[in-house]
Amino acid sequence: MPIYEFYCSDCNTIFNFFSRSVDTTTCPRCPKCGERRLTRQVSVFAVTGRAQEQGEADDLPVDEAQMARAMEVLGREADKIDEDDPRQAAGLMRRLSDMTGLQLGHGMEEALARMERGEDPEAIESEMGDLLENEEPFLMPGKKKAGASSRRAAPRRDETLYDLQTD
Repeated sequence: MPIYEFYCSDCNTIFNFFSRSVDTTTCPRCPKCGERRLTRQVSVFAVTGRAQEQGEADDLPVDEAQMARAMEVLGREADKIDEDDPRQAAGLMRRLSDMTGLQLGHGMEEALARMERGEDPEAIESEMGDLLENEEPFLMPGKKKAGASSRRAAPRRDETLYDLQTD
């Protein structure tokens, strides 16, 4: 049974949520402030078996097998989405981010939030094109998002184990 971590930017806190089954879509409310949009975090996990050789693929930010599995799953889902529904396209991009552990850049995050509200992707691109072209759409794990304040304290960890429920 998985435990998922979610980050609340308002509280600057990481919360742990227990799920009775694998659930890659539920996004709970912040247990502290009630913020609706928590950000799923990539959790540390244990690996058993032969460890990776030192220097072998050290520069890769994402496990190649994990990326291949994500692309296979998302490829099947992409065939089923309604191309005229920006919410579905944004959801697919969020799933890619969740499944691979890659964080979204500031501009991409804003563009996806607008698509999730149902805005026209072409209008978003015409308004944000320069910003989107001049930044990396994904950030490697551990890298700061562009424009992030260097003075913000590291997130606090709430050690309480909350139940992951759909609203």
